[in-house]
Amino acid sequence: MVSLSPSLQSRLATPLQIGDFAVQSRVLQSPLSGVTDMVFRRLVRRYAPDSMMYTEMVNATGLHYVRELPKIMELDEQERPISIQLFDCRPDFLAEAAVMAVEEGADTIDINMGCPVNKITKNGGGSSLLRDPETAEAIVRAVVAAVPVPVTVKTRIGWTDKEINILDFAQRMEAAGAKMITVHGRTRSQGYNGNAKWEWITKVKEILQIPVIANGDIFSVEAAVQCLEQTGADGVMCSRGTLGYPFLVGEIDYFLKTGQLRTPPTAIERLACAREHLLALFEYKGDRGVRQARKHMTWYAKGFTGAAQLRGELCLIDTVTQGVVLIDRAMDVLQQERDIA
Repeated sequence: MVSLSPSLQSRLATPLQIGDFAVQSRVLQSPLSGVTDMVFRRLVRRYAPDSMMYTEMVNATGLHYVRELPKIMELDEQERPISIQLFDCRPDFLAEAAVMAVEEGADTIDINMGCPVNKITKNGGGSSLLRDPETAEAIVRAVVAAVPVPVTVKTRIGWTDKEINILDFAQRMEAAGAKMITVHGRTRSQGYNGNAKWEWITKVKEILQIPVIANGDIFSVEAAVQCLEQTGADGVMCSRGTLGYPFLVGEIDYFLKTGQLRTPPTAIERLACAREHLLALFEYKGDRGVRQARKHMTWYAKGFTGAAQLRGELCLIDTVTQGVVLIDRAMDVLQQERDIA
């Protein structure tokens, strides 16, 4: 049975203070490329009204040359607190992009220094900045000077197991003016494999004055509490655990505030959420939204009778109607099973 220690309860009793901006939750929804659009954030927000949300990461170079804000920067006026995450390796481009992000309504600016994907790192962005801390410092200083809102950093513990430099790197980010740092407890070479090395997050927390957010392997309330107890972090950020499960951030936040576990959604309730997600993506993005919804639908279809077959069918849908029919049929079968039981 999961429980909160008195010391953890006391530590989490106050708002998360990011510079001069206060957030009434210690649980954050990670920025996820191709996932955390406005539709997804609204679903997470329903269950976690106080949590900080993040947009998908935005390419500062693209903003500089195109001069047209991408749809992934679109914000709902009702969804605060909200942060826009940027990536690049050019301090001036990032400062310019940060100004645009603040004009769009961002409460904070987050700089991605942790993405492990080759197409990002080969151009000097994401986790490649762990190997170039001087540029990373220059980026933070430039963005801090350009905008009136707090600037934060999301990164990893190092490039490889032999190049774990997070302690020096984190201190540099704090000295450059970052008001919070999120540490994913894996190296770039790990990708998303193996276990997150939370012990490095503990070490970061011991040497910084700014808030430290723990990221990596937060798939449940139990994992979040264990991570917070072990690391002493100021909060946790949920990433892959929310794929097909937008309830997670709210479940953790509720437990940290009340000490009580929320009743998890049933398979029927998860599929109802999938149905809503599909319809909202279609309404927001048209046929492109349906294509994007395929991956989301397969993430929802887990843990119940017939889930494997449903996943195989949902990943092939071409129209919103096809998806709705498949989900409704699966929900009917599950309801019949419940009625018989």
